[in-house]
Amino acid sequence: MDPSRSLRTSRSGPPAVAPAPGREAARVPVREVFASIQGEGRYAGHPQVLVRLAGCPLRCRWCDTPDSWSAAPRAEARIHTPRSSRTASAWASSPDVARWIAAVDPSGRRAVSVTGGEPLLWPSFLRELAARLGGRRLHLETAAPDPAVLAAVLDVADHTSLDLKLPADLDPPVAVAEAEARAPAPRDAGEWAEVRIRNLGLLEGRDACGKIVVAGGRAPAEFAPLLDEVRTHLPELPLFLQPATAVRGVAAPAPALLDLLVTMAEERGLNVRVVPQLHRVLGLA
Repeated sequence: MDPSRSLRTSRSGPPAVAPAPGREAARVPVREVFASIQGEGRYAGHPQVLVRLAGCPLRCRWCDTPDSWSAAPRAEARIHTPRSSRTASAWASSPDVARWIAAVDPSGRRAVSVTGGEPLLWPSFLRELAARLGGRRLHLETAAPDPAVLAAVLDVADHTSLDLKLPADLDPPVAVAEAEARAPAPRDAGEWAEVRIRNLGLLEGRDACGKIVVAGGRAPAEFAPLLDEVRTHLPELPLFLQPATAVRGVAAPAPALLDLLVTMAEERGLNVRVVPQLHRVLGLA
C-alpha cells in the first residue's frame, strides 16, 4: 500500500476565522491568480487555482520565478479568468483574492494552491483566505524557513508541499521588509537541518509531501542528510525528486544522478518518485 494513504486528508484543529469586525483584513502582494494544472508534488496533474504571492527571503539558484522575490509597493497582480486577463493592485486582502479565485474558477471545484515567493511570510492572510474558500481545499507550497509560522497555519491547510532544500543551492537570504513574519531565514547547513527536522515533525499524520529539487553538478552524497532526516523523522512522507529546470547557469541533472538518488531513497525505505515540473513539460503557466 502507498504509505501516503495513511496521511490525513482533512483539516484538524480549530476552524479558521475571518477578521474580527472592525479589523482590516491583512493585505499581501499577489503576483497572479490563474487556473492551471498543478505541476509539482503529490497533486501533480490536478486542475487547481494557483495564487502566487510575492516576497521571498530565500535565494535558490535554480529558482524559476526570481521576480517573485521582492514585494514591490506599486506592483500589479495579474488575474486570468476564463474570458480575459486583467490587472489590479498587487496589495490585496483575502476578500479580494477570494473574489479573484471565484472569477478564475466559477465552478468552485478546484483546490487553491498558494505558492510564491514564500507564502509563510503572510500567515494572517493564509488563515483569513482559508475561511473564505467556501469548501475548496487549500494547498500550501512552502520551504517553511520558520517552523513556528508553519505550526501557526497548518490547521487551515488541507495539504502541505514542503521544499527540502539543499543548502549548497542557496545564496545568502535577503529579508523582506514588508513581510508580516520577519524571523531571519536559516543561513547555513546546520540551521537548515534544524528547520527541516522541526518541519518534518509538524507534518506527521497530515496530508503532505516533501520535494527535493535536484540540480546538475551535485554529488549524490550531498543529498544524503536530507534523505536521512526524512527516514528518521517522517519515513511515510511521499518524497518527490524534482529535476531542476535549466535556468541562469544552473544545469538540469544527469539521469545517472537521479537514478542514484532513487536508489539511495529506496535503501532508506522511502516512498520516492521522480517528477519533473509538469507544467513546464506541458508548456503551461
